[in-house]
Amino acid sequence: MMRRDELRDICETCERLGIAFISDEVYHGLTYGEAAETALQFSDQVIVANSFSKYFCMTGWRIGWLVLPEHLIRAAECLQQSLSISVPYLSQIGAEVVFDAQEELQAVLAGYARNREILLNELPSMGFDVLPADGAFYLYADISRHSDNSLEFCARLLDATGVGTTPGLDFDRRRGHSAIRLSFAGPERDIVEAMRRLKTWMR
Repeated sequence: MMRRDELRDICETCERLGIAFISDEVYHGLTYGEAAETALQFSDQVIVANSFSKYFCMTGWRIGWLVLPEHLIRAAECLQQSLSISVPYLSQIGAEVVFDAQEELQAVLAGYARNREILLNELPSMGFDVLPADGAFYLYADISRHSDNSLEFCARLLDATGVGTTPGLDFDRRRGHSAIRLSFAGPERDIVEAMRRLKTWMR
């Protein structure tokens, strides 16, 4: 996650240079330790994108929001009118109700936190270098001790174990050949089983 001082510096620099800054804050709420910061704390000229998909567990409902500088509001309205007119009514109802589901949402977050700890504890012993991932529900792991072809590595892993991972090339064309991304969203038993299979395969 970006540190508060780093985010502030980027916001201030963009505002000073007249550069539009878009802050993707879709994973806000899914943090492990320090809370995520919003760019709106540092500038009213930033564009903030957020969604009900991640923390609010409404993936597929296609509902989110933008916070815009005043001079962009009308242009965004015109674009939205051309694309979809409005958010589906059922999604609007779901979005209203989800604010009353804090207990359930925090339980989901606690599950993610347990799964994250499992991966952080297991992967290094298998030769993967992993960053702690302070937010979201993914780990990005360096596989360079095992392969320099993440696409081929993921395909072999899937074929041999049934464990699906994502090649780093999907996120970084220059260095992603030596990394994979693993999701820790899902039931704890699946994460435990995936680590068991991966450990067996790595021997």
